[in-house]
Amino acid sequence: MAVSIQSLISCQKSFIETTPVGEFLQSNYYQTPTQVYAGIVAAYNPLGWQYYNSYSDEYVDKQIVANTLGDECFAGGGGATDVPGLQACNKYSLSGAVGPQGTLFNRNYTGIYRTNLMLQVLSGPSIPGLSTALKNRYIAEMKCLRAYYYFDLVTLFKNVPLTLTPIPLDQAFSLTQSKPASVYAQIEKDLNDAILALPAILQSSDYGRVTQGAAMAILGKAILFQNNTSRMQEAANWFEKVNSSGIYQLQANFASIFDPANKFNSESVFEVTHSFNVGNDWSNLQGVTGNMYVEMVGPRTYTGSTYYSAGWSFNPITPSFQQFMHNDPRYQYTVLDIDSLTKANGTSYIPGYQNTGFFIAKYAPLAQYASTTGNQALNFTNDYIEIRLADTYLMEAEAIVRGGGNLATAQSYLDQVRARVGLPSIPATLANIYTERELELATEGHRWFDLVRTGQAPTVLGFKGFTANKNEILPIPLDELNNTKLVQNPGYN
Repeated sequence: MAVSIQSLISCQKSFIETTPVGEFLQSNYYQTPTQVYAGIVAAYNPLGWQYYNSYSDEYVDKQIVANTLGDECFAGGGGATDVPGLQACNKYSLSGAVGPQGTLFNRNYTGIYRTNLMLQVLSGPSIPGLSTALKNRYIAEMKCLRAYYYFDLVTLFKNVPLTLTPIPLDQAFSLTQSKPASVYAQIEKDLNDAILALPAILQSSDYGRVTQGAAMAILGKAILFQNNTSRMQEAANWFEKVNSSGIYQLQANFASIFDPANKFNSESVFEVTHSFNVGNDWSNLQGVTGNMYVEMVGPRTYTGSTYYSAGWSFNPITPSFQQFMHNDPRYQYTVLDIDSLTKANGTSYIPGYQNTGFFIAKYAPLAQYASTTGNQALNFTNDYIEIRLADTYLMEAEAIVRGGGNLATAQSYLDQVRARVGLPSIPATLANIYTERELELATEGHRWFDLVRTGQAPTVLGFKGFTANKNEILPIPLDELNNTKLVQNPGYN
């Protein structure tokens, strides 16, 4: 956190320089609309982070962590020590010192610091040339992003500090953790404050920025995740505002949802952008804008022309999940059966650690989308759709059933998700809705969170070593405990 506090002052490795060469000081910046816009962009930037220190130290994004923690995928990779933090997730051998938590903690608190900073700037003296309407939109965007970052933190760690202003460096070490209820209350307040000032629809030049729909979906999700039965209808109402807005529609073709040539499609509610425009390479890991996860989940040394040849075989599909999905129409777009493919076309690949022969299809590294600039491994342009319409359909159906609402509405949304892939109607029970989420949203990073919040994790994840009343959350990073007032989460001492 102390490092993130200085993140906008200097992009140098040393954070103690008082006047970094070639950099603006924070106190002298944000004097024009262009400079303010740069600060707004900086607040969005951590959404796409996949690195903090180095590949071998801690390659991490939330999707690969959640997939590894869940029952859909193993960690995989090149060996039992390849990215130790992910291997610890796979075996639930996490500790304060070993795991992906450092990057996730830093990513979100960097985002929070930057949103807090811009909210402070926008609440200060007027900035010449910045219209009231644009200022209000910026404020709404920063509150929505702050809510998102805090939602990430409270669902991953539960016990985290709550800060609403930029914290001076000399105060960073005296912060204490807030009650989760207080964090959720602030998340809800920020989103309620933001919704009306956000645009409902974006111009193409603004794709990647938050909208009313994104804020309402995050708000509904935050209420749902608190597991308060008396508030389920409230959550359903927020999802309904998204689902009935007329802005979003299910894609007719399931496979097209994840096509890099079909970004910000009609089903996307909140999408994290990735690009090769910067031409990233290994000398600039912290500035990578491409989607490294695509490279991570590809088969190793594949000799055919369909997929990029140098994948790293992370997140192989578990045999149990492959069998679970095998007869579903979405199977071929979710599970890449590389063994069958190589046998059929005479190609080959090198099996990686925990290889099962089954890989993630939704984010497979298709050769046609390999970058022509920078290092190809770092520059795949597949976006990550954090929230899509099928997700909000199923979350609304769940909230209605749990809250005793209109079952006909729940049935309609479940039916629409299934009808898209040619499946018949089944009763809108909680069990059926949870199963549909598993099939529809497989390998998109939702499964582990669903298992935890519905209490299924100890049973389903026992084969990986999951311990109840401990592994529902991650440990606080050791670096954040040293010389601070933060305390470790239960079971990780």
